[in-house]
Amino acid sequence: MSKNKLKKFDEMSRFANVYQYPFAVLQTSNGCPLKNRWRQDVFKNNNPVVLELGCGRGEYTVGLGRLFPDKNFIGIDIKGARMWAGAKEALETDMKNVAFLRTDIELLTCFFAPNEVSEIWLTFPDPQMKKTNKRLTGTRFMKLYQQFLENDGAVHLKTDSNFLFLYTRAMLDLNGYPLHVVTDDLYASGMANEILSIRTYYEQQWLDRGLKIKYIRFCCRQRHDNEFVEPDIDIEHDGYKSFNRIKN
Repeated sequence: MSKNKLKKFDEMSRFANVYQYPFAVLQTSNGCPLKNRWRQDVFKNNNPVVLELGCGRGEYTVGLGRLFPDKNFIGIDIKGARMWAGAKEALETDMKNVAFLRTDIELLTCFFAPNEVSEIWLTFPDPQMKKTNKRLTGTRFMKLYQQFLENDGAVHLKTDSNFLFLYTRAMLDLNGYPLHVVTDDLYASGMANEILSIRTYYEQQWLDRGLKIKYIRFCCRQRHDNEFVEPDIDIEHDGYKSFNRIKN
């Protein structure tokens, strides 16, 4: 690990707005001490909690926090060296409604109780074209989200990937999820308002390459039967590689 990354990890261990827990803590009977207490113990209010999953450098988490002081935002990623930038900015500008959690997305039920989260943002996740169970809009993750997302809570997807865009639409249609907004060219659609125009590090890369940005907002309605169906369709893979997506 580089000295720069080690320095960032060391700094983050002292950031008051960054939360990290050893797996051993999550395995105890009580689990994460903040579960069902994020509003009271972290944000000191009763405002809605919004998650950005795979937040990277935290640009969207910080940007949303500025736009919506009446909501609480938590950026979540396993890669702390990337998260450092957003956490540091939020700390230095005294943003009381922004926090960061370093963990695997698969472990989110250890951190959030039923109905504790009101919205989820997925900003440029890896499309995982060969691994269905790793797609953040796949049915495996829909089952996960509904365990802590309030009924009819919104999920937002911004992506450069045509594959993920088409897969997500097929998954939503097959499983009867209400689709609120959809566009395959956000910046040509007239929908790119102040919220949707927050640009992440990766988004600027894709725009510089002339790629179109897709956006979907859908309603994650609770399914009590827990029976989700994966789309059985062939979707052409994206004809480019997401350079630097993993390294940065």
